Amino acid sequence: MFMRIAPELYLKMLVVGGLDRVYEIGRQFRNEGIDLTHNPEFTTCEFYQAYADYEDLMDMTEEMISGMVKDITGGYKIKYSPKPGADEVEIDFTPPFKRISMIEGIEEKIGKKLPAFDDPKIDAKLENILEEHGLECTPPLTTARLLDTLVGEFLEDNIVHPTFITEHPQIMSPLAKYHRSKPHLTERFELFACGRELANAYTELNNPVVQYQRFLEQASQGKEGDDEAMVMDDSFITALEHGLPPTGGWGLGIDRLTMFLTNRSNIKEVLLFPAMKPTDEQLAIVNAHKAANQKS
Repeated sequence: MFMRIAPELYLKMLVVGGLDRVYEIGRQFRNEGIDLTHNPEFTTCEFYQAYADYEDLMDMTEEMISGMVKDITGGYKIKYSPKPGADEVEIDFTPPFKRISMIEGIEEKIGKKLPAFDDPKIDAKLENILEEHGLECTPPLTTARLLDTLVGEFLEDNIVHPTFITEHPQIMSPLAKYHRSKPHLTERFELFACGRELANAYTELNNPVVQYQRFLEQASQGKEGDDEAMVMDDSFITALEHGLPPTGGWGLGIDRLTMFLTNRSNIKEVLLFPAMKPTDEQLAIVNAHKAANQKS
């Protein structure tokens, strides 16, 4: 038995089996650090719809989130304090939400073109761009992690009102379908508000050969020390070989949405039993036990 990090692969197997629309609201478990927006145990809603793509999902997301905010609060605008003690900011959920293509958005902010994805020196060139702007990326310095540092600094952190960041690179999106007209990109979006991710969705990759190659690439990144890289899933590849129809997949963090709707800046304030960081006294007791065990 194990605790799942996401229900995604299992729900897509159900679509392969003939259930064209599936969803689940449930707990996920990830070995992440604890901060204002992260808890190792959290709740998501995920759905998968056959014969829909990421454009359909963006329209659905706008309608659902804006409608939910209006029904609960009485209007599209809410007040939110992003950090404890910080001044409140006004967030406008009036549809339609702004859309930013990730690579184009970064290039506009830094005033230069990013290296091509087939450039053999792409990692070194991205490192130089980070250095020019005084940014650091935690190892391993893979293409995906370097790009993630740039998008975090120049796009995500500057977003206040709900905004879709779209067309993520394939190297950052192992389960998303390649873009129908833009090489090296995918049909994916993430919804951000006030610098925080709310939803993640994409047209699902349904080519088993390409998916197998993506899993292999992720496995190599895992060997390089990337803890967030996916592992090979042979049973999912087998399911794709039976045939996944064109499908759109969508996930939203219920806890984070609740934070916005209740004006809570710390995720533990909307969780009934949040994981807590150990106190200095608890750490001292643990270290004392370790030292005693080593002596014995």
